[in-house]
Amino acid sequence: MGDMNQIRNIVILTGAGISAESGIDTFRSGGGLWEQHRVEDVATPEAFARDPNLVHRFYDARRAAIQEKEPNAAHFALGRLEAEWPGKLLLVTQNVDDLHERGGASRVLHMHGEHLKAWCTSCDVRSLWRGPLLDRPACPVCQARSLRPDVVWFGEMPYRMGEIYAALREADLFVSIGTSGAVYPAAGFVQNARELGARTLELNLERSQGSHHFHESRLGPASEVVPQWVAEMLG
Repeated sequence: MGDMNQIRNIVILTGAGISAESGIDTFRSGGGLWEQHRVEDVATPEAFARDPNLVHRFYDARRAAIQEKEPNAAHFALGRLEAEWPGKLLLVTQNVDDLHERGGASRVLHMHGEHLKAWCTSCDVRSLWRGPLLDRPACPVCQARSLRPDVVWFGEMPYRMGEIYAALREADLFVSIGTSGAVYPAAGFVQNARELGARTLELNLERSQGSHHFHESRLGPASEVVPQWVAEMLG
């Protein structure tokens, strides 16, 4: 990695590739279909307005499925890094599962929301949620029956972008793990970080679309390359 002593602040971006080995399907696999559905039919505000039952059934199934999955070695390695790293560390994830948290990380920012939360569009409160939403349960806060998945759909603004850009400005090292490099704004983070003087590292199964923006790429399954890198960082 070069100049390891110069690195204090780390920003890590994770995508679907880090959860793939835990059995969570990557969004982009299978010819643009996601679990046999077109993205436009289940992951846009228009889809929810048009057929809320279809969207709720889809997300109810995802919410149930991730609760059956377990974190893998890559999640546990990042949990260890967070616990032992002396500088600042922020884990920004595009994933809506909770495997980072179950792998021991707590400084996690879910820019695309979380499966295990429901957002009430009446009172704007987000509540922890593990069960289905199809039967239109009442909001635990205001009792309105207007809960939706707390997931950022296509055409909606990702969460907490101001915090992410602030962290990138302070980063000495930006690491991207298991991302396609295809979905903006996250795909642009490497350029933001690099322009501000950070070292940049990609850990991925194969080169991403933005691979040429990184100082270094290490290719292989997340469960192998992430623990190796963390061991190196912690020396």
